[in-house]
Amino acid sequence: MTNFPKKDMKKLTFIFLILFPMISQAQFSFDLQGHRGARGLMPENTIPAMIKALDLGVTTLELDLAVTKDGEIIVSHEPWMNPLICLTPEGAQIPAGDHGHNIYKMTFSEVLKYDCGSKTHSGFPKQVNFNVAKPKLADLFEAVEKYVKDFGLPQPNYNIEIKSQPDGDGIYHPVPRDFSDKVFQLINGRIDWERINIQSFDFRVLQYYHKTYPEVVLAMLVEDASKSSEQLHELGFQPQIYSPYFPKLTSEAVAAMHKKGMKVIPWTVNTTEQMEALLDMGVDGIITDYPNLAPKR
Repeated sequence: MTNFPKKDMKKLTFIFLILFPMISQAQFSFDLQGHRGARGLMPENTIPAMIKALDLGVTTLELDLAVTKDGEIIVSHEPWMNPLICLTPEGAQIPAGDHGHNIYKMTFSEVLKYDCGSKTHSGFPKQVNFNVAKPKLADLFEAVEKYVKDFGLPQPNYNIEIKSQPDGDGIYHPVPRDFSDKVFQLINGRIDWERINIQSFDFRVLQYYHKTYPEVVLAMLVEDASKSSEQLHELGFQPQIYSPYFPKLTSEAVAAMHKKGMKVIPWTVNTTEQMEALLDMGVDGIITDYPNLAPKR
């Protein structure tokens, strides 16, 4: 890995195998997706979070993308250093609400100086904390694919979110066309497209992929599951996956999506009871911060 020394990767792998031994993988009849890896247990969107999720038997790794000043695609939920999880290169706190540590204005070498794992996240008291940086997507792919090969685990799928919105174009990220092309080019030839889907709240991204790369499986991310008809009309085509925030999802809505030939994979479902209820509705998968809480069915 060009910007992640192999000796450091070996050390990191050794530490995690000692501290967090592999758990016997459960077999799930549904698509269990580790949200940002396993955010409830490890620092989000990091290689260790992905490894932990694999050890817990996830079938799909869910992650988010940002772009640096020098054009590197990195794994990050925000296009800035989030004050909730990141410390400055000097180890200082970033003020709440401060979006000034803009990843799109940083080189990747500058990104690596931020610690986005040591800070305790109040929403995830079981998360193990340690100094870790946001990785390149290419490095994450390399580490994950090597890990599953070395330990005889199933190859995971990847649910990859392109994070963009109109008022961020050219400020926090490239315009949808350029962002989408960069992501496609990085994945193409590296990971089989049968193991990839692209998701986004930004319908411009989905529309561009639908037109330009029609072979790519797409998931529409939405907040309100009660407005699926309006959402599909706005999108202008039928994607393969409908991915809503789970509270307003109903069995009738799931059945309606299935009738259209779409899968339903809600987010972010963090209790076993909620997962059980959604699986009883007939959803095809669950996106969760806690893969360890998934029901064994």
